Amino acid sequence: MKKSFLFIWLSLFFWVAGDQLYSQNLVAVHSHNDYNQTVPFWNAYANGASSIEADIFLKDNMLYVSHDEKGISAARTLEDLYLKPLETALKMNYKKEHKLFLLIDIKTEAVATLNKLISVLKKYNAITANKNIKIIISGNRPDAGMYLKYPDFIFFDYQEIDKTISKENWEKVAMISLDFKKYSVWNGLGRLTHDDYNRVKAVITKVKANNKPFRFWGCPDTKSSWKAFVELGVDIINTDSPYNCFQYLQSFPKRLVTASNSSKVYIPSYKTDQKELPVKNIILLIGDGNGLSQISSAVLANNGALSVTQMKSIGFIKTQSADDFTTDSAAAGTALATGQKTNNRAIGTDSLRKPIPNILEVLQQRNFSTGIITTDEITGATPASFYAHTEERSNTEIIAKDLVKSKLNLFVGGGAATFKNTSLASKFKLLNSVKELETVVNDTVGVFISEGRVKSVLEGRGELLADATKYSLDFLNRKKKPFFLMVEGAQIDSFGHVNNVGGIVAETIDFDTAIGQALMFADKNEGTLVIVTADHETSGFAIPQGNVKKRIIEGDFITNDHTATMVPIFSYGPHSKDFQGVYENNEVFSKILSLLQ
Repeated sequence: MKKSFLFIWLSLFFWVAGDQLYSQNLVAVHSHNDYNQTVPFWNAYANGASSIEADIFLKDNMLYVSHDEKGISAARTLEDLYLKPLETALKMNYKKEHKLFLLIDIKTEAVATLNKLISVLKKYNAITANKNIKIIISGNRPDAGMYLKYPDFIFFDYQEIDKTISKENWEKVAMISLDFKKYSVWNGLGRLTHDDYNRVKAVITKVKANNKPFRFWGCPDTKSSWKAFVELGVDIINTDSPYNCFQYLQSFPKRLVTASNSSKVYIPSYKTDQKELPVKNIILLIGDGNGLSQISSAVLANNGALSVTQMKSIGFIKTQSADDFTTDSAAAGTALATGQKTNNRAIGTDSLRKPIPNILEVLQQRNFSTGIITTDEITGATPASFYAHTEERSNTEIIAKDLVKSKLNLFVGGGAATFKNTSLASKFKLLNSVKELETVVNDTVGVFISEGRVKSVLEGRGELLADATKYSLDFLNRKKKPFFLMVEGAQIDSFGHVNNVGGIVAETIDFDTAIGQALMFADKNEGTLVIVTADHETSGFAIPQGNVKKRIIEGDFITNDHTATMVPIFSYGPHSKDFQGVYENNEVFSKILSLLQ
């Protein structure tokens, strides 16, 4: 049986680096057996469909919609399921600007069924006279030489590529359809073999020379096949899930990207890596929301390597909070900073809402210099976990006061506007740029990189995070004391929440530029341990396809929120092996302190 179908017309753009057009197609999404949808017609039409198909049987002078003759029911006539609902939609002016294909797949004798259909359609002048509606006959059809004799509102689905018909009859052809199985046995998983690809591409090229919309029937129905058919130039995509297919294709501008920035990969010397040597300095880099797929996307988009993938000691940490299966940034940041699991939304407080010391406060008592860097506002949940104490992450005023009271030597982040009416400037020498860290002699300094929200890489932030890391490390090192520096790449999480692949890739690559600076510093300053991890994963990010040579990544998502997936932890320098294995996020705190006894 040739598949029935539903067209969803949309302008689909695949954008790549430099705003070059990768592919532009007017794509139709085919709903196979639309009458099997929960609510025929309305389910498809309301979810973005602009063409609907029905299989029809002529029985007892009535037209019924059914998959086969056994399924015929008095309640499921063509008029009740499709013509009357369509007429109602037109009277409501619902989606009146959308072009509509009403595809009728005839299952009984062609001429008699078509004649009956024409007599029924004549009762629906609002449908047949509407220039935005095209009625197309598929399945059993009269001889192609007879097409011209049918009314102007009747068109046909042609299913031959080697037979020709007269110009007049050809004008009655609305589309061309072919059986995919004649050209490939591909099931839609993985990819077409080269031989199958060439056969499929050749037939598409031949058919499209006729300037008619083209579809395959009997074809695979997966995300991989939808993407492949669009790229091959198929005009109509068959699916049993028209809504999902529509959403998948519509989201391509955000999901198919070419990396716009890069990270120069630093190859460490490994001179002190994994050695049992004293640890003096700690550089903890936290990629907010940076799960394994986020890192993988950046690796693949950065010509197959990052600085972080040069690190040999690798583990995984579990991220659950004290009161929830899935953590937020506040509880995860607090676990890393204090060594205690706490409730979601808590900053530097335990599950009983009592303040607990963080690792910077512990080390400040041991005469360590301390600093934090973030591409978030400085009062954001992750940086705040390393200096503030409040049961609620939205208590910005309390967090700001805690920064003023803190014993930090350095901070770099956004959100200057929050501190306009505070005494922050009396505690920290506020610099105009991170470059001023090269020459400043003050013991406590701060750099605001924005008044409010910090720009993203896509908005032109540049390599500010790498520069901030480099200059901050030099600043702390000049003090001739051991130090602890926390560096957060905050906006990987932000773009995960809005399911923006381009932002995730750009921010993760940018985060790696800071990692490269940390590794370079560690090689030049023995006794420096570099730890790279995440507070949690965001969005259930996945990478179904891409192209390493062209730096193209296709991403997909399961949520707009955090997930409970374990996140990787990388380490480099003396005792880096101590961070291998699988363990809870709050154990990072004790592992670090055990090395600094």
